[in-house]
Amino acid sequence: MSEIKPYDQADGKKEQVRNMFDRIAFRYDFLNRLLSLGIDVGWRKKTVRTVQSDRPFTILDVATGTADLALMLARRIPQARITGVDLSPEMLERGRKKIRKREIANIAALIEADAEALPFPRESFDAVTVGFGVRNFGNIPAGLDEMYRILKPGGHVYVLEFALPEGKIFGSLFLFYFRRLLPFIGGVVSGERKAYRYLQRSVGDFPYGERFSGLLAQAGFCRVTQQLFTRGIAILYRAEKPHENKV
Repeated sequence: MSEIKPYDQADGKKEQVRNMFDRIAFRYDFLNRLLSLGIDVGWRKKTVRTVQSDRPFTILDVATGTADLALMLARRIPQARITGVDLSPEMLERGRKKIRKREIANIAALIEADAEALPFPRESFDAVTVGFGVRNFGNIPAGLDEMYRILKPGGHVYVLEFALPEGKIFGSLFLFYFRRLLPFIGGVVSGERKAYRYLQRSVGDFPYGERFSGLLAQAGFCRVTQQLFTRGIAILYRAEKPHENKV
């Protein structure tokens, strides 16, 4: 896989991604709703329902950003204890403000941390969630290895990520919007055109579908499934850590 980065700079991908999200944090939630026409909310709700069906008690939300997914999990699974991690301090601060405003008690903390070096002991969580964050990892296999490490045996990982839909008419219309209109609108509203050009390029570069399911299997996960949303614009991957750990 090639390394797609937001800026034409010598810094590594992780440093550039942190910088990018710090810059767009003030418009991130608004642009998510605008650019997806609110459909992303439904995708997260479906993800939360899938997580809820497995009844986890401790959940780690990786690449939590402004805590949208963590907040949904907290409301729908009130018995769970939820922790969020992200590289961007500005995104985390906006997430903390939302948590304080809504007085959510079961979100333990939002922590600045690297998904490829999580600050938790092995077998700490029943579930790991990631909403549109895996493609921003500097090293995807390393991030999946970390999720495997901190999951308890029998625990599950849920990865919600973009894909490129198939179909001559729908696929063509989506690609026109995604490659032409979305970067323009996002860039104008946020003032960060490179950030939204990176968004569409990173989706095209991401190994979605069977390739990503294969990476989950290589990390040691079993029972990998895919659920397509909105004709394949997004995919929810669910996988289990076996009771016998990989060698």
